[in-house]
Amino acid sequence: MAHGLWSTLFLGFLMGIKHAFEPDHVVAVTTIASRSNRWYRSSLAGICWGIGHTATLFLVGMILLVLKGQISEKWALSLEFVVGIMLVYLGWSGMRSYRPVHTPRASYEKSLLVGFVHGLSGSAAMVLLTMTTVKTVVEGALYILIFGMGTVVGMFTFSTCIGIPFVMTSRNRMIHGVLTQAAAVLSTVYGLYYMYSTAVSEGLWRMWI
Repeated sequence: MAHGLWSTLFLGFLMGIKHAFEPDHVVAVTTIASRSNRWYRSSLAGICWGIGHTATLFLVGMILLVLKGQISEKWALSLEFVVGIMLVYLGWSGMRSYRPVHTPRASYEKSLLVGFVHGLSGSAAMVLLTMTTVKTVVEGALYILIFGMGTVVGMFTFSTCIGIPFVMTSRNRMIHGVLTQAAAVLSTVYGLYYMYSTAVSEGLWRMWI
């Protein structure tokens, strides 16, 4: 029994790492990390995202597991739509607020908030996954926390790597500005696509009519 639980938790850890590399996660953290001029700031931005993501998953997940409830498809898709709005906001604010200075910094508070929103939008799927993987609420809590640790490790790794080109060009205003603006544009475009996909392709707009 214990061996089976450890295997399940290890699988959850690996799935958490994989989950960190979802496109919407990657785009959001890239936009934030693009403001860094030190590698550790990019890394910390990824860690903050992972902490925010895990905190929401754990809080919402435990409430639903204890109450044996689920998030309806309508609300799950609505939360996904919010992620699209957030990506557009990140991109748009990045394009408007950028200044070619020598010491741009990643916002850890913003990373935490973005992770929080991502965790909220992923809570429905997380609860379903947990309910089909473990048998008790305690095991569910462990699973969500281990999964969250995986997302922290995964995003720490990604944010560290993606921060390298921004750090290396931080002393060159023109190149750094181009890269930062490119990240902001990517976030805006992907956010609009994400909103369209959720509202139209997945039928969210019909659910609210």
